Amino acid sequence: MAMETNMVGWFEIPVTDMARARSFYERVFGIEIQVHRMNQLEMGWFPSAQGKPGAAGSLVKHEGFYYPDREKGPVLYFSCTDLQEQLDRIPGAGGEILQPKKLIAEGMGYMALFTDTEGNRLALYSQK
Repeated sequence: MAMETNMVGWFEIPVTDMARARSFYERVFGIEIQVHRMNQLEMGWFPSAQGKPGAAGSLVKHEGFYYPDREKGPVLYFSCTDLQEQLDRIPGAGGEILQPKKLIAEGMGYMALFTDTEGNRLALYSQK
C-alpha cells in the first residue's frame, strides 16, 4: 500500500490543568496555544503549519477520559532545530528532564526525554 500522508495525522496530550499545561508548552517552545471548549472537552491547540510535514495536535482535558501518564503508553517526539534550547527551558517551566540530550546513532540525530507539568512522558528530537 502506497502512503499518501504520514501515518500519524493528529496527537492529543492529556492534561488535568489546562492553564498550567498551556503555560508550560508556551514557555518551552515559545508558541501560543489557543484553548477551545467543546462541552466537557477542553482543547489547547498547538499552532500548525499547513502543508508542512508532521502532525498537528492538541492538549486535551476531559475528566474521566484523558489521563496523563509518565510510565506507560506511547511517547510523542517534538521536532526541534536544536533540542537543547527547549530542554534548557523545561525545568524553569515546571517540567522534569528524564534523559538529557543524547546521540541516537551517527546520522540519526539526538533525543531527550522529559515530563511536562501534567506528568506526561514526552521527547524532543533534533539533527543537531
